[in-house]
Amino acid sequence: MTQTETPESFSVAIQDTGETYRCRTDQTVLEGMERLGRKGIPVGCRQGGCGVCKVAVLSGSYVAKVMNRDHVSAEDEACGRVLSCRIRPTTDLQVQVLGSMKKTVCRPAPLNGLGEQT
Repeated sequence: MTQTETPESFSVAIQDTGETYRCRTDQTVLEGMERLGRKGIPVGCRQGGCGVCKVAVLSGSYVAKVMNRDHVSAEDEACGRVLSCRIRPTTDLQVQVLGSMKKTVCRPAPLNGLGEQT
């Protein structure tokens, strides 16, 4: 890629909430998820050591860095259960949030002063 080229981006759909966001190939799925602007998305260490950003990739493909076996077994990884801070999309993805991140990502957005979700 030259300096003038923009990294390709793909759509990432979060099955649990119905939300979709764009994630560039030079970003991790977690970095893209953070751009949704939802407060409280646990990001932990961002290097795979804490395990809070675990997701199941239901469809699509990605490239992955080494997973910490304390949080993702070889069997988990083979089934698409991975740490979102360690994967980058190579196609559109559909993910399901797992573990401690689920209660934060899947809670309803707060209401604004008009009784509408923000």
